[in-house]
Amino acid sequence: MADKRKRRNIPDENNNGGKPNSWFSLTWIYIIIAGFLIYLVFSDTSIPTKEVEYSELQTYIDSGYVDKINFITNENIAEVSLIDDSVVIVKVLGEAGAKQYSKKPQLSSKVPSAEKLDDFLTAYTAKTGNTISVKYEERKDYMGTFLWSFGPIFIFILFWIILSRRMAGGGGGIFSVGKSKAQVIEKGSSKMKVTFKDVAGLSEAKQEVQEIVEFLKNPSKFTTLGGKIPKGALLVGPPGTGKTLLAKAVAGEANVPFFSLSGSDFVEMFVGVGASRVRDLFRQAKEKAPCIIFIDEIDAVGRARGKNPSFNANDERESTLNQLLTEMDGFGSNSGIIILAATNRADILDKALLRAGRFDRQISVDLPDVHERKEIFEVHLKPIRLADGVDLDLMAKQTPGFSGADIANVCNEAALIAARRNKKAVDRQDFMDAIDRIIGGLEKKNKITTAEEKKSIAIHEAGHASVSWLLEYANPLVKVTIVPRGKALGAAWYLPEERQLTTTEQMLDEMCSLLGGRAAEQVVLGRVSTGALNDLERATKMAYSMVVYYGMSEKLKNISYFDSTQSDYSFTKPYSDKTSEIIDSEIKKIVQEQFERAVKIIEENRDKHAELADILVEKEVIFADDVTRIFGPRPWKTRMDEITELNEKQEEEKPKKARKTKKKQEETDE
Repeated sequence: MADKRKRRNIPDENNNGGKPNSWFSLTWIYIIIAGFLIYLVFSDTSIPTKEVEYSELQTYIDSGYVDKINFITNENIAEVSLIDDSVVIVKVLGEAGAKQYSKKPQLSSKVPSAEKLDDFLTAYTAKTGNTISVKYEERKDYMGTFLWSFGPIFIFILFWIILSRRMAGGGGGIFSVGKSKAQVIEKGSSKMKVTFKDVAGLSEAKQEVQEIVEFLKNPSKFTTLGGKIPKGALLVGPPGTGKTLLAKAVAGEANVPFFSLSGSDFVEMFVGVGASRVRDLFRQAKEKAPCIIFIDEIDAVGRARGKNPSFNANDERESTLNQLLTEMDGFGSNSGIIILAATNRADILDKALLRAGRFDRQISVDLPDVHERKEIFEVHLKPIRLADGVDLDLMAKQTPGFSGADIANVCNEAALIAARRNKKAVDRQDFMDAIDRIIGGLEKKNKITTAEEKKSIAIHEAGHASVSWLLEYANPLVKVTIVPRGKALGAAWYLPEERQLTTTEQMLDEMCSLLGGRAAEQVVLGRVSTGALNDLERATKMAYSMVVYYGMSEKLKNISYFDSTQSDYSFTKPYSDKTSEIIDSEIKKIVQEQFERAVKIIEENRDKHAELADILVEKEVIFADDVTRIFGPRPWKTRMDEITELNEKQEEEKPKKARKTKKKQEETDE
């Protein structure tokens, strides 16, 4: 197995990312040889000599310090050996040079020419009668000549060998560009620690992928009956819901090799690279079957052919998709290779990719409901030091629409807030502040507002709170604040009802509560402001959806102009200009009716609204308890309360059902 990994250059934690186990590779041999050659060229292993001027050499000769001279004719350099006299050695070379004294030449001097040196020595002999031995020789640097002659050739050969190794596949060279970039997690690897226990919520999705685990663990159980193992499963859901985590859990539970890569890993600037990488990926997968291939963000290559938003066909992406389609329908049906893919844009995927026989199953990974959010909180709160009084049920209710990634962010943000406040544990208020910060942004308490502006904001936000409290289907209020957050000067927090179906009355009540802020401004102040921009935008879009999509208007009943198959880049509309005028009039009518309804509610409860606004100006933040004290408790039971009561009853009945099932089993055994 290890030899195969080396040939395929597949990373493995046991052999350091696909590299040879031995540190002494061919590259190190090249480095050692190059270092040795450099050492030979620049090192000087001889005894160090002292360089002197020619005039100084003449002085030493006249003084009788010189014993013999070795003259290098091709360089005009005289290598001088001094007489064996310690006093002379110290005088010429100094104390440091005397310690390195050797019989070899101790001085060297650049001589103008051999003739001048001969003339000077002849004159010295005639004057003193002493003769200095002179030896003439021509010296050649064979190593330097060899290196300068053949060194460039060796360097070129070395460069070519290294380049050839890289192009052959090692190190990501130009010829390895067609190799798969998938990260391989081997069977039994320490990285494969994620199991279904680590995936909170997603009970339905886990139940569907559990069958995939059974296919991988015991394929003969299904194939003996003539069944075929599914080739692929597509995980579809919003970002942050845990699609990638679920795929890792499948690999961890099945304990099989896991190939992980992104759809963008197939895309490259070279033509044909994407298709080559697809082929190489499936070749590796066949060698390691049974295994799992996980392609994240598959819409990068799986977009429907001929529907490129750039209005210019991308042949490279389409050829990559064609190769992927071929490979998915080409390998043996019972080869044990299962492809998992994740996307949050399943509507733009090619139909050929989604047909039976390729991605046989589409597993929906939706946003968690209130009970699943509680389970996710329990997972992410394990490493956090919690204070007493942290209510997970309340936090789960406070975070509707949050994904698993959002909840992880809430837990982390709460820990950071508690640390900034120098707390020893994270308490309930830290979590509430973290949720507020993620939803509304950072508080801007230093933002300057006048008393009149503050009063106007309080009246606006109190209008939202009053209207929503007095409407049956409006979302229950949590708190209201006039402290600026992000771009908002004030905000009201609600507990949105997580409905599966929404009726006309429910949408109208929500629209009326959105318009409560502007209605309060008109009733109390007699003027309106720009602070209702977001409210008007949401109310208008809601009215547009009622008329155009849901067929909830009087003049366009039971008619929907929504087309789920239509491209986002279409320039045509599915209705006439006359119908457009009717749609505009119906939207205006619905919005105006709900605004007048909000005005009427504010006028009927003006004193209570004024009291709520005054408290808001004073405290800056009010909670549902303050609204209850002024308006009284709401007489309607929320959908959240009904679901909670139903689940509690089911939990109480579980032991009874278990006992009945056990009793029936015992009677059957008897």
